[in-house]
Amino acid sequence: MLEHLTTESRNPASEDLDGLTAPQIVRLINAEDAKVADAVAEQADAIATAIDVIADRIGKGGRLIYIGAGTSGRLGVLDAVECPPTFNTPPSQVVGLIAGGYSALTTAVEGAEDRPELAVEDLKNVPLTGGDVVVGIATSGRTPYVIGSLEYARSVGAYTIGLSCNRDAQIATRCDLSIAPVVGPEVVSGSTRMKAGTATKMVLNMLSTGAMIRLGKTYGNLMVDLRASNTKLADRARRIVTAITNLSDKEAERLLNECGGEVKTAIVSHYTGFTSVDARRLLAASEGHLKNALQGHVNNGADAR
Repeated sequence: MLEHLTTESRNPASEDLDGLTAPQIVRLINAEDAKVADAVAEQADAIATAIDVIADRIGKGGRLIYIGAGTSGRLGVLDAVECPPTFNTPPSQVVGLIAGGYSALTTAVEGAEDRPELAVEDLKNVPLTGGDVVVGIATSGRTPYVIGSLEYARSVGAYTIGLSCNRDAQIATRCDLSIAPVVGPEVVSGSTRMKAGTATKMVLNMLSTGAMIRLGKTYGNLMVDLRASNTKLADRARRIVTAITNLSDKEAERLLNECGGEVKTAIVSHYTGFTSVDARRLLAASEGHLKNALQGHVNNGADAR
């Protein structure tokens, strides 16, 4: 029952919430939010395991699929749609599904989260395969739509991860790996878009970013696989090439233009003298890892930092 869930409990610290001034409300919410990072830290081992599984499956052609309802679903979709511009991933590689479809991103779709069969239908439409990873997101740990998605995913051999904010939640019995940052009762009872939503966003950031790092999408802490799809990202691409190659802004921009705007290709071309075509081949042979592609060309890659 919902009343037994930590996320639905009343928070003693906010029992007089409606009598607080604006500064008091801010301090209270901030104090409660400060507890979120520690709750996520307690799940570090499980999150790290998830990152390795996701990277391994994506590296073998699988996909990362987030699925949830309400705020949980919206956060999954948000993380998925930010992967292509940040890491230059194909839109189909990281997918976000939400109960009620994409219209539910802006408008509540009544009853959709209570129908597990809709999750099965959504996953079949992807279509889900045994090589994929499914992350079911439900702060309560009991949302029927999410439970149904994990049960179906396991039946086809996909690796399943359950993300919730309650201990011993039902979702933990329906997945291969459970991640459960317990953030405690919300300032507004049951409003899981607050601490639970923040914890969810933090975990999803770690899952996608960690997996992409493992897949060679960064060089040091630079996002060398970004997609320069707007002025800001084009400027960032130029600055990254400049930082790694020590070229001038003008020279970096020229090199990027010659390499189709591809940061890693431009860097490999600069240090090896290869054409953009041969630079891409070297990167492909190095499975996309820039550091590996530069081995033997730049003092084992050290001078490119």
